[in-house]
Parts: sequence; C-alpha cells; structure tokens
Amino acid sequence: MTGGRRQRPRRGDAVSCRAMATLVFQHHDIGTPGRLGAALRDHGHRLLIVRPDLGEPVPRDLDGVEAVVSLGGPQNVDDAAEKYPWIQAEIDLLAQAHERMTPVVGVCLGTQLITAALGGEVAAMDAPEVGFCDVTLGPFGQTDVILSGQAWKSLQFCHHSQQIVKAPAGAVTLASSERCSVQAFRAGLRTYAFQYHFEIEGDGVRKLVASAPDDLHRAGVLESDIDKQMESRYGAFDRLARRLCVNIAMLLAPIERRVVA
Repeated sequence: MTGGRRQRPRRGDAVSCRAMATLVFQHHDIGTPGRLGAALRDHGHRLLIVRPDLGEPVPRDLDGVEAVVSLGGPQNVDDAAEKYPWIQAEIDLLAQAHERMTPVVGVCLGTQLITAALGGEVAAMDAPEVGFCDVTLGPFGQTDVILSGQAWKSLQFCHHSQQIVKAPAGAVTLASSERCSVQAFRAGLRTYAFQYHFEIEGDGVRKLVASAPDDLHRAGVLESDIDKQMESRYGAFDRLARRLCVNIAMLLAPIERRVVA
C-alpha cells in the first residue's frame, strides 16, 4: 500500500465500498443539491454529483452507493431518447435502487423519473405551477417520520409543467396541492418523491424563475409576483425545508447504516 493522500473520485467514477457515497443526479446548472446537499454533508454524507445533461455517464450499478438523489431539470420523462439518451439509463438505475431498498429521494424531474421507474404515469399540465403554493399533507404524510415537524399545510416552491397522473402501484400519496394531486409520495420504505423544490435556496428561486419565462407566462405569474412572495413567505418555507433536509439526512439515509466491506 503506497503512502500519500487518498484521491477523491471524479464525477461518474465507480465508488469503492470503503468510500460509500450518496449519488446525486444534477440535470442543469441551476438545479444544485442546495440545502439538501448541505444537510447531507453536515451529517457525514459524501456526495458524488453526476451531470448526465453534460454527458457524464450514468453509473452502471450501485456499487459503493448508499443513497440516490435525483434533482430537478428542464427535461421531461417522455423526451425523445435521441435527445436525452441518459433519461432511460437514470430511470433504470432508480428502479434498481428502489428494488435494492437503497434510500432514494426525487425532486421535481427526479420525482417524475422515479414515477416512470416504478410504473406510474406522468403527463403535461394544462398550465405550469410556478411560485409558492399551498401544499397539504394527507393522512399518510401527517404520520410519516420523514415529514415529522412539517406543517400540515405549508407554502412550498413549485416550478413544473408536468405532473404525476398515476402514482406507482403501492405508493402512498403524502402531500397534494389544489392544482397537483400528487405533490409527494412514498414507495416502499425508502423511496421518497417530492414535486416541490424544498432543496432550493433564495438565489436559486430567482434564477429558476428567470430561466423559464415561457413557463412563467403560461402560469400567469410575473417575476415581481415571485419577488413579493419571497419577501413574505420565504422565511417560513426555509425553516420547514431545512427540517425536512435534516430528517432525510438523519432518518432516511443515516450514516450508521453504512456497511464497510
């Protein structure tokens, strides 16, 4: 065994069992892990960020992976395979992770990819849902340990033009909004999917809104409306979002579950 410092793996590299990592799929520049990434790092997780949208390969298997996070993005599940050939590869890996009971978390596009991976259905909305909207926890959400500390009705930031029209078989709906009947669901014990962006932080909200003016227009929302919402609603949103991120880091994927080969 040679001396020297251990090298950090590059994006897309296989991860050894002795260096377990949380695999994070990031699908565009704005959609970073945000506060979720910070919470995972604070609680001992090592993040391996893969950018399939930039041509980085989706790993072939889950060797050395202790959890999987699939973030948002401007792509859609039904985009042509020749346009985004990595979408099916990520769907297949998410299905594999769920089957292995590896903790899985999806956000927005990630939630739609999980839905497709587990046999549910995703379709376009009549108009995008953009801005802070009221999200209500149903009976399963009110009693779910990962959602402990969440208000039964809260403001969450939404930015999506696709929605889940049929949840995967056996999944339970945790939260809904007036325009989106499945805002969050759980499948099995360790797969959680959130349509709303609990991971996004202040600057990210404004960047995401500015990146898709067509969605804003179709939703009938102005950037000035979002600015006003940020002033009055961001504080409460931030507190609940941070609590959810800590719950995920500590309860869904605690490092105590780590098995060292």
